[in-house]
Amino acid sequence: QVQLVESGGGLVQAGGSLRLSCAASGRTSSDYTVGWFRQAPGKEREFVAGIMKITGRTSYADSVKGRFTISRDNAKNTVYLQMNSLKLEDTAVYYCAARYIAYVDYDPNKYGYWGQGTQVTVSP
Repeated sequence: QVQLVESGGGLVQAGGSLRLSCAASGRTSSDYTVGWFRQAPGKEREFVAGIMKITGRTSYADSVKGRFTISRDNAKNTVYLQMNSLKLEDTAVYYCAARYIAYVDYDPNKYGYWGQGTQVTVSP
């Protein structure tokens, strides 16, 4: 199994930037996919971005394309989400999740391992 710990959330003004980190431990030698999801109050959890560990292939939700960048450092078993040009509607709890399949799926139910989440709040 893999354990995930997110960090880097906080309060930022609209137009600003934040970088989230997702540190993995445990069974990290296998190939796996990491996805970032977010959930705003009263809304369903939604896909933000994903990356495959070995190939580094990425995928993004349309709402964040051009503003967010997902990357990984396999030596540190860490995945990052660089968020630029933040908007009020980006406010949510952000979660990273992992699955032992080398394919980025947009469905959160396809991920079996989750971090505890980190709050991102964008203010006017």
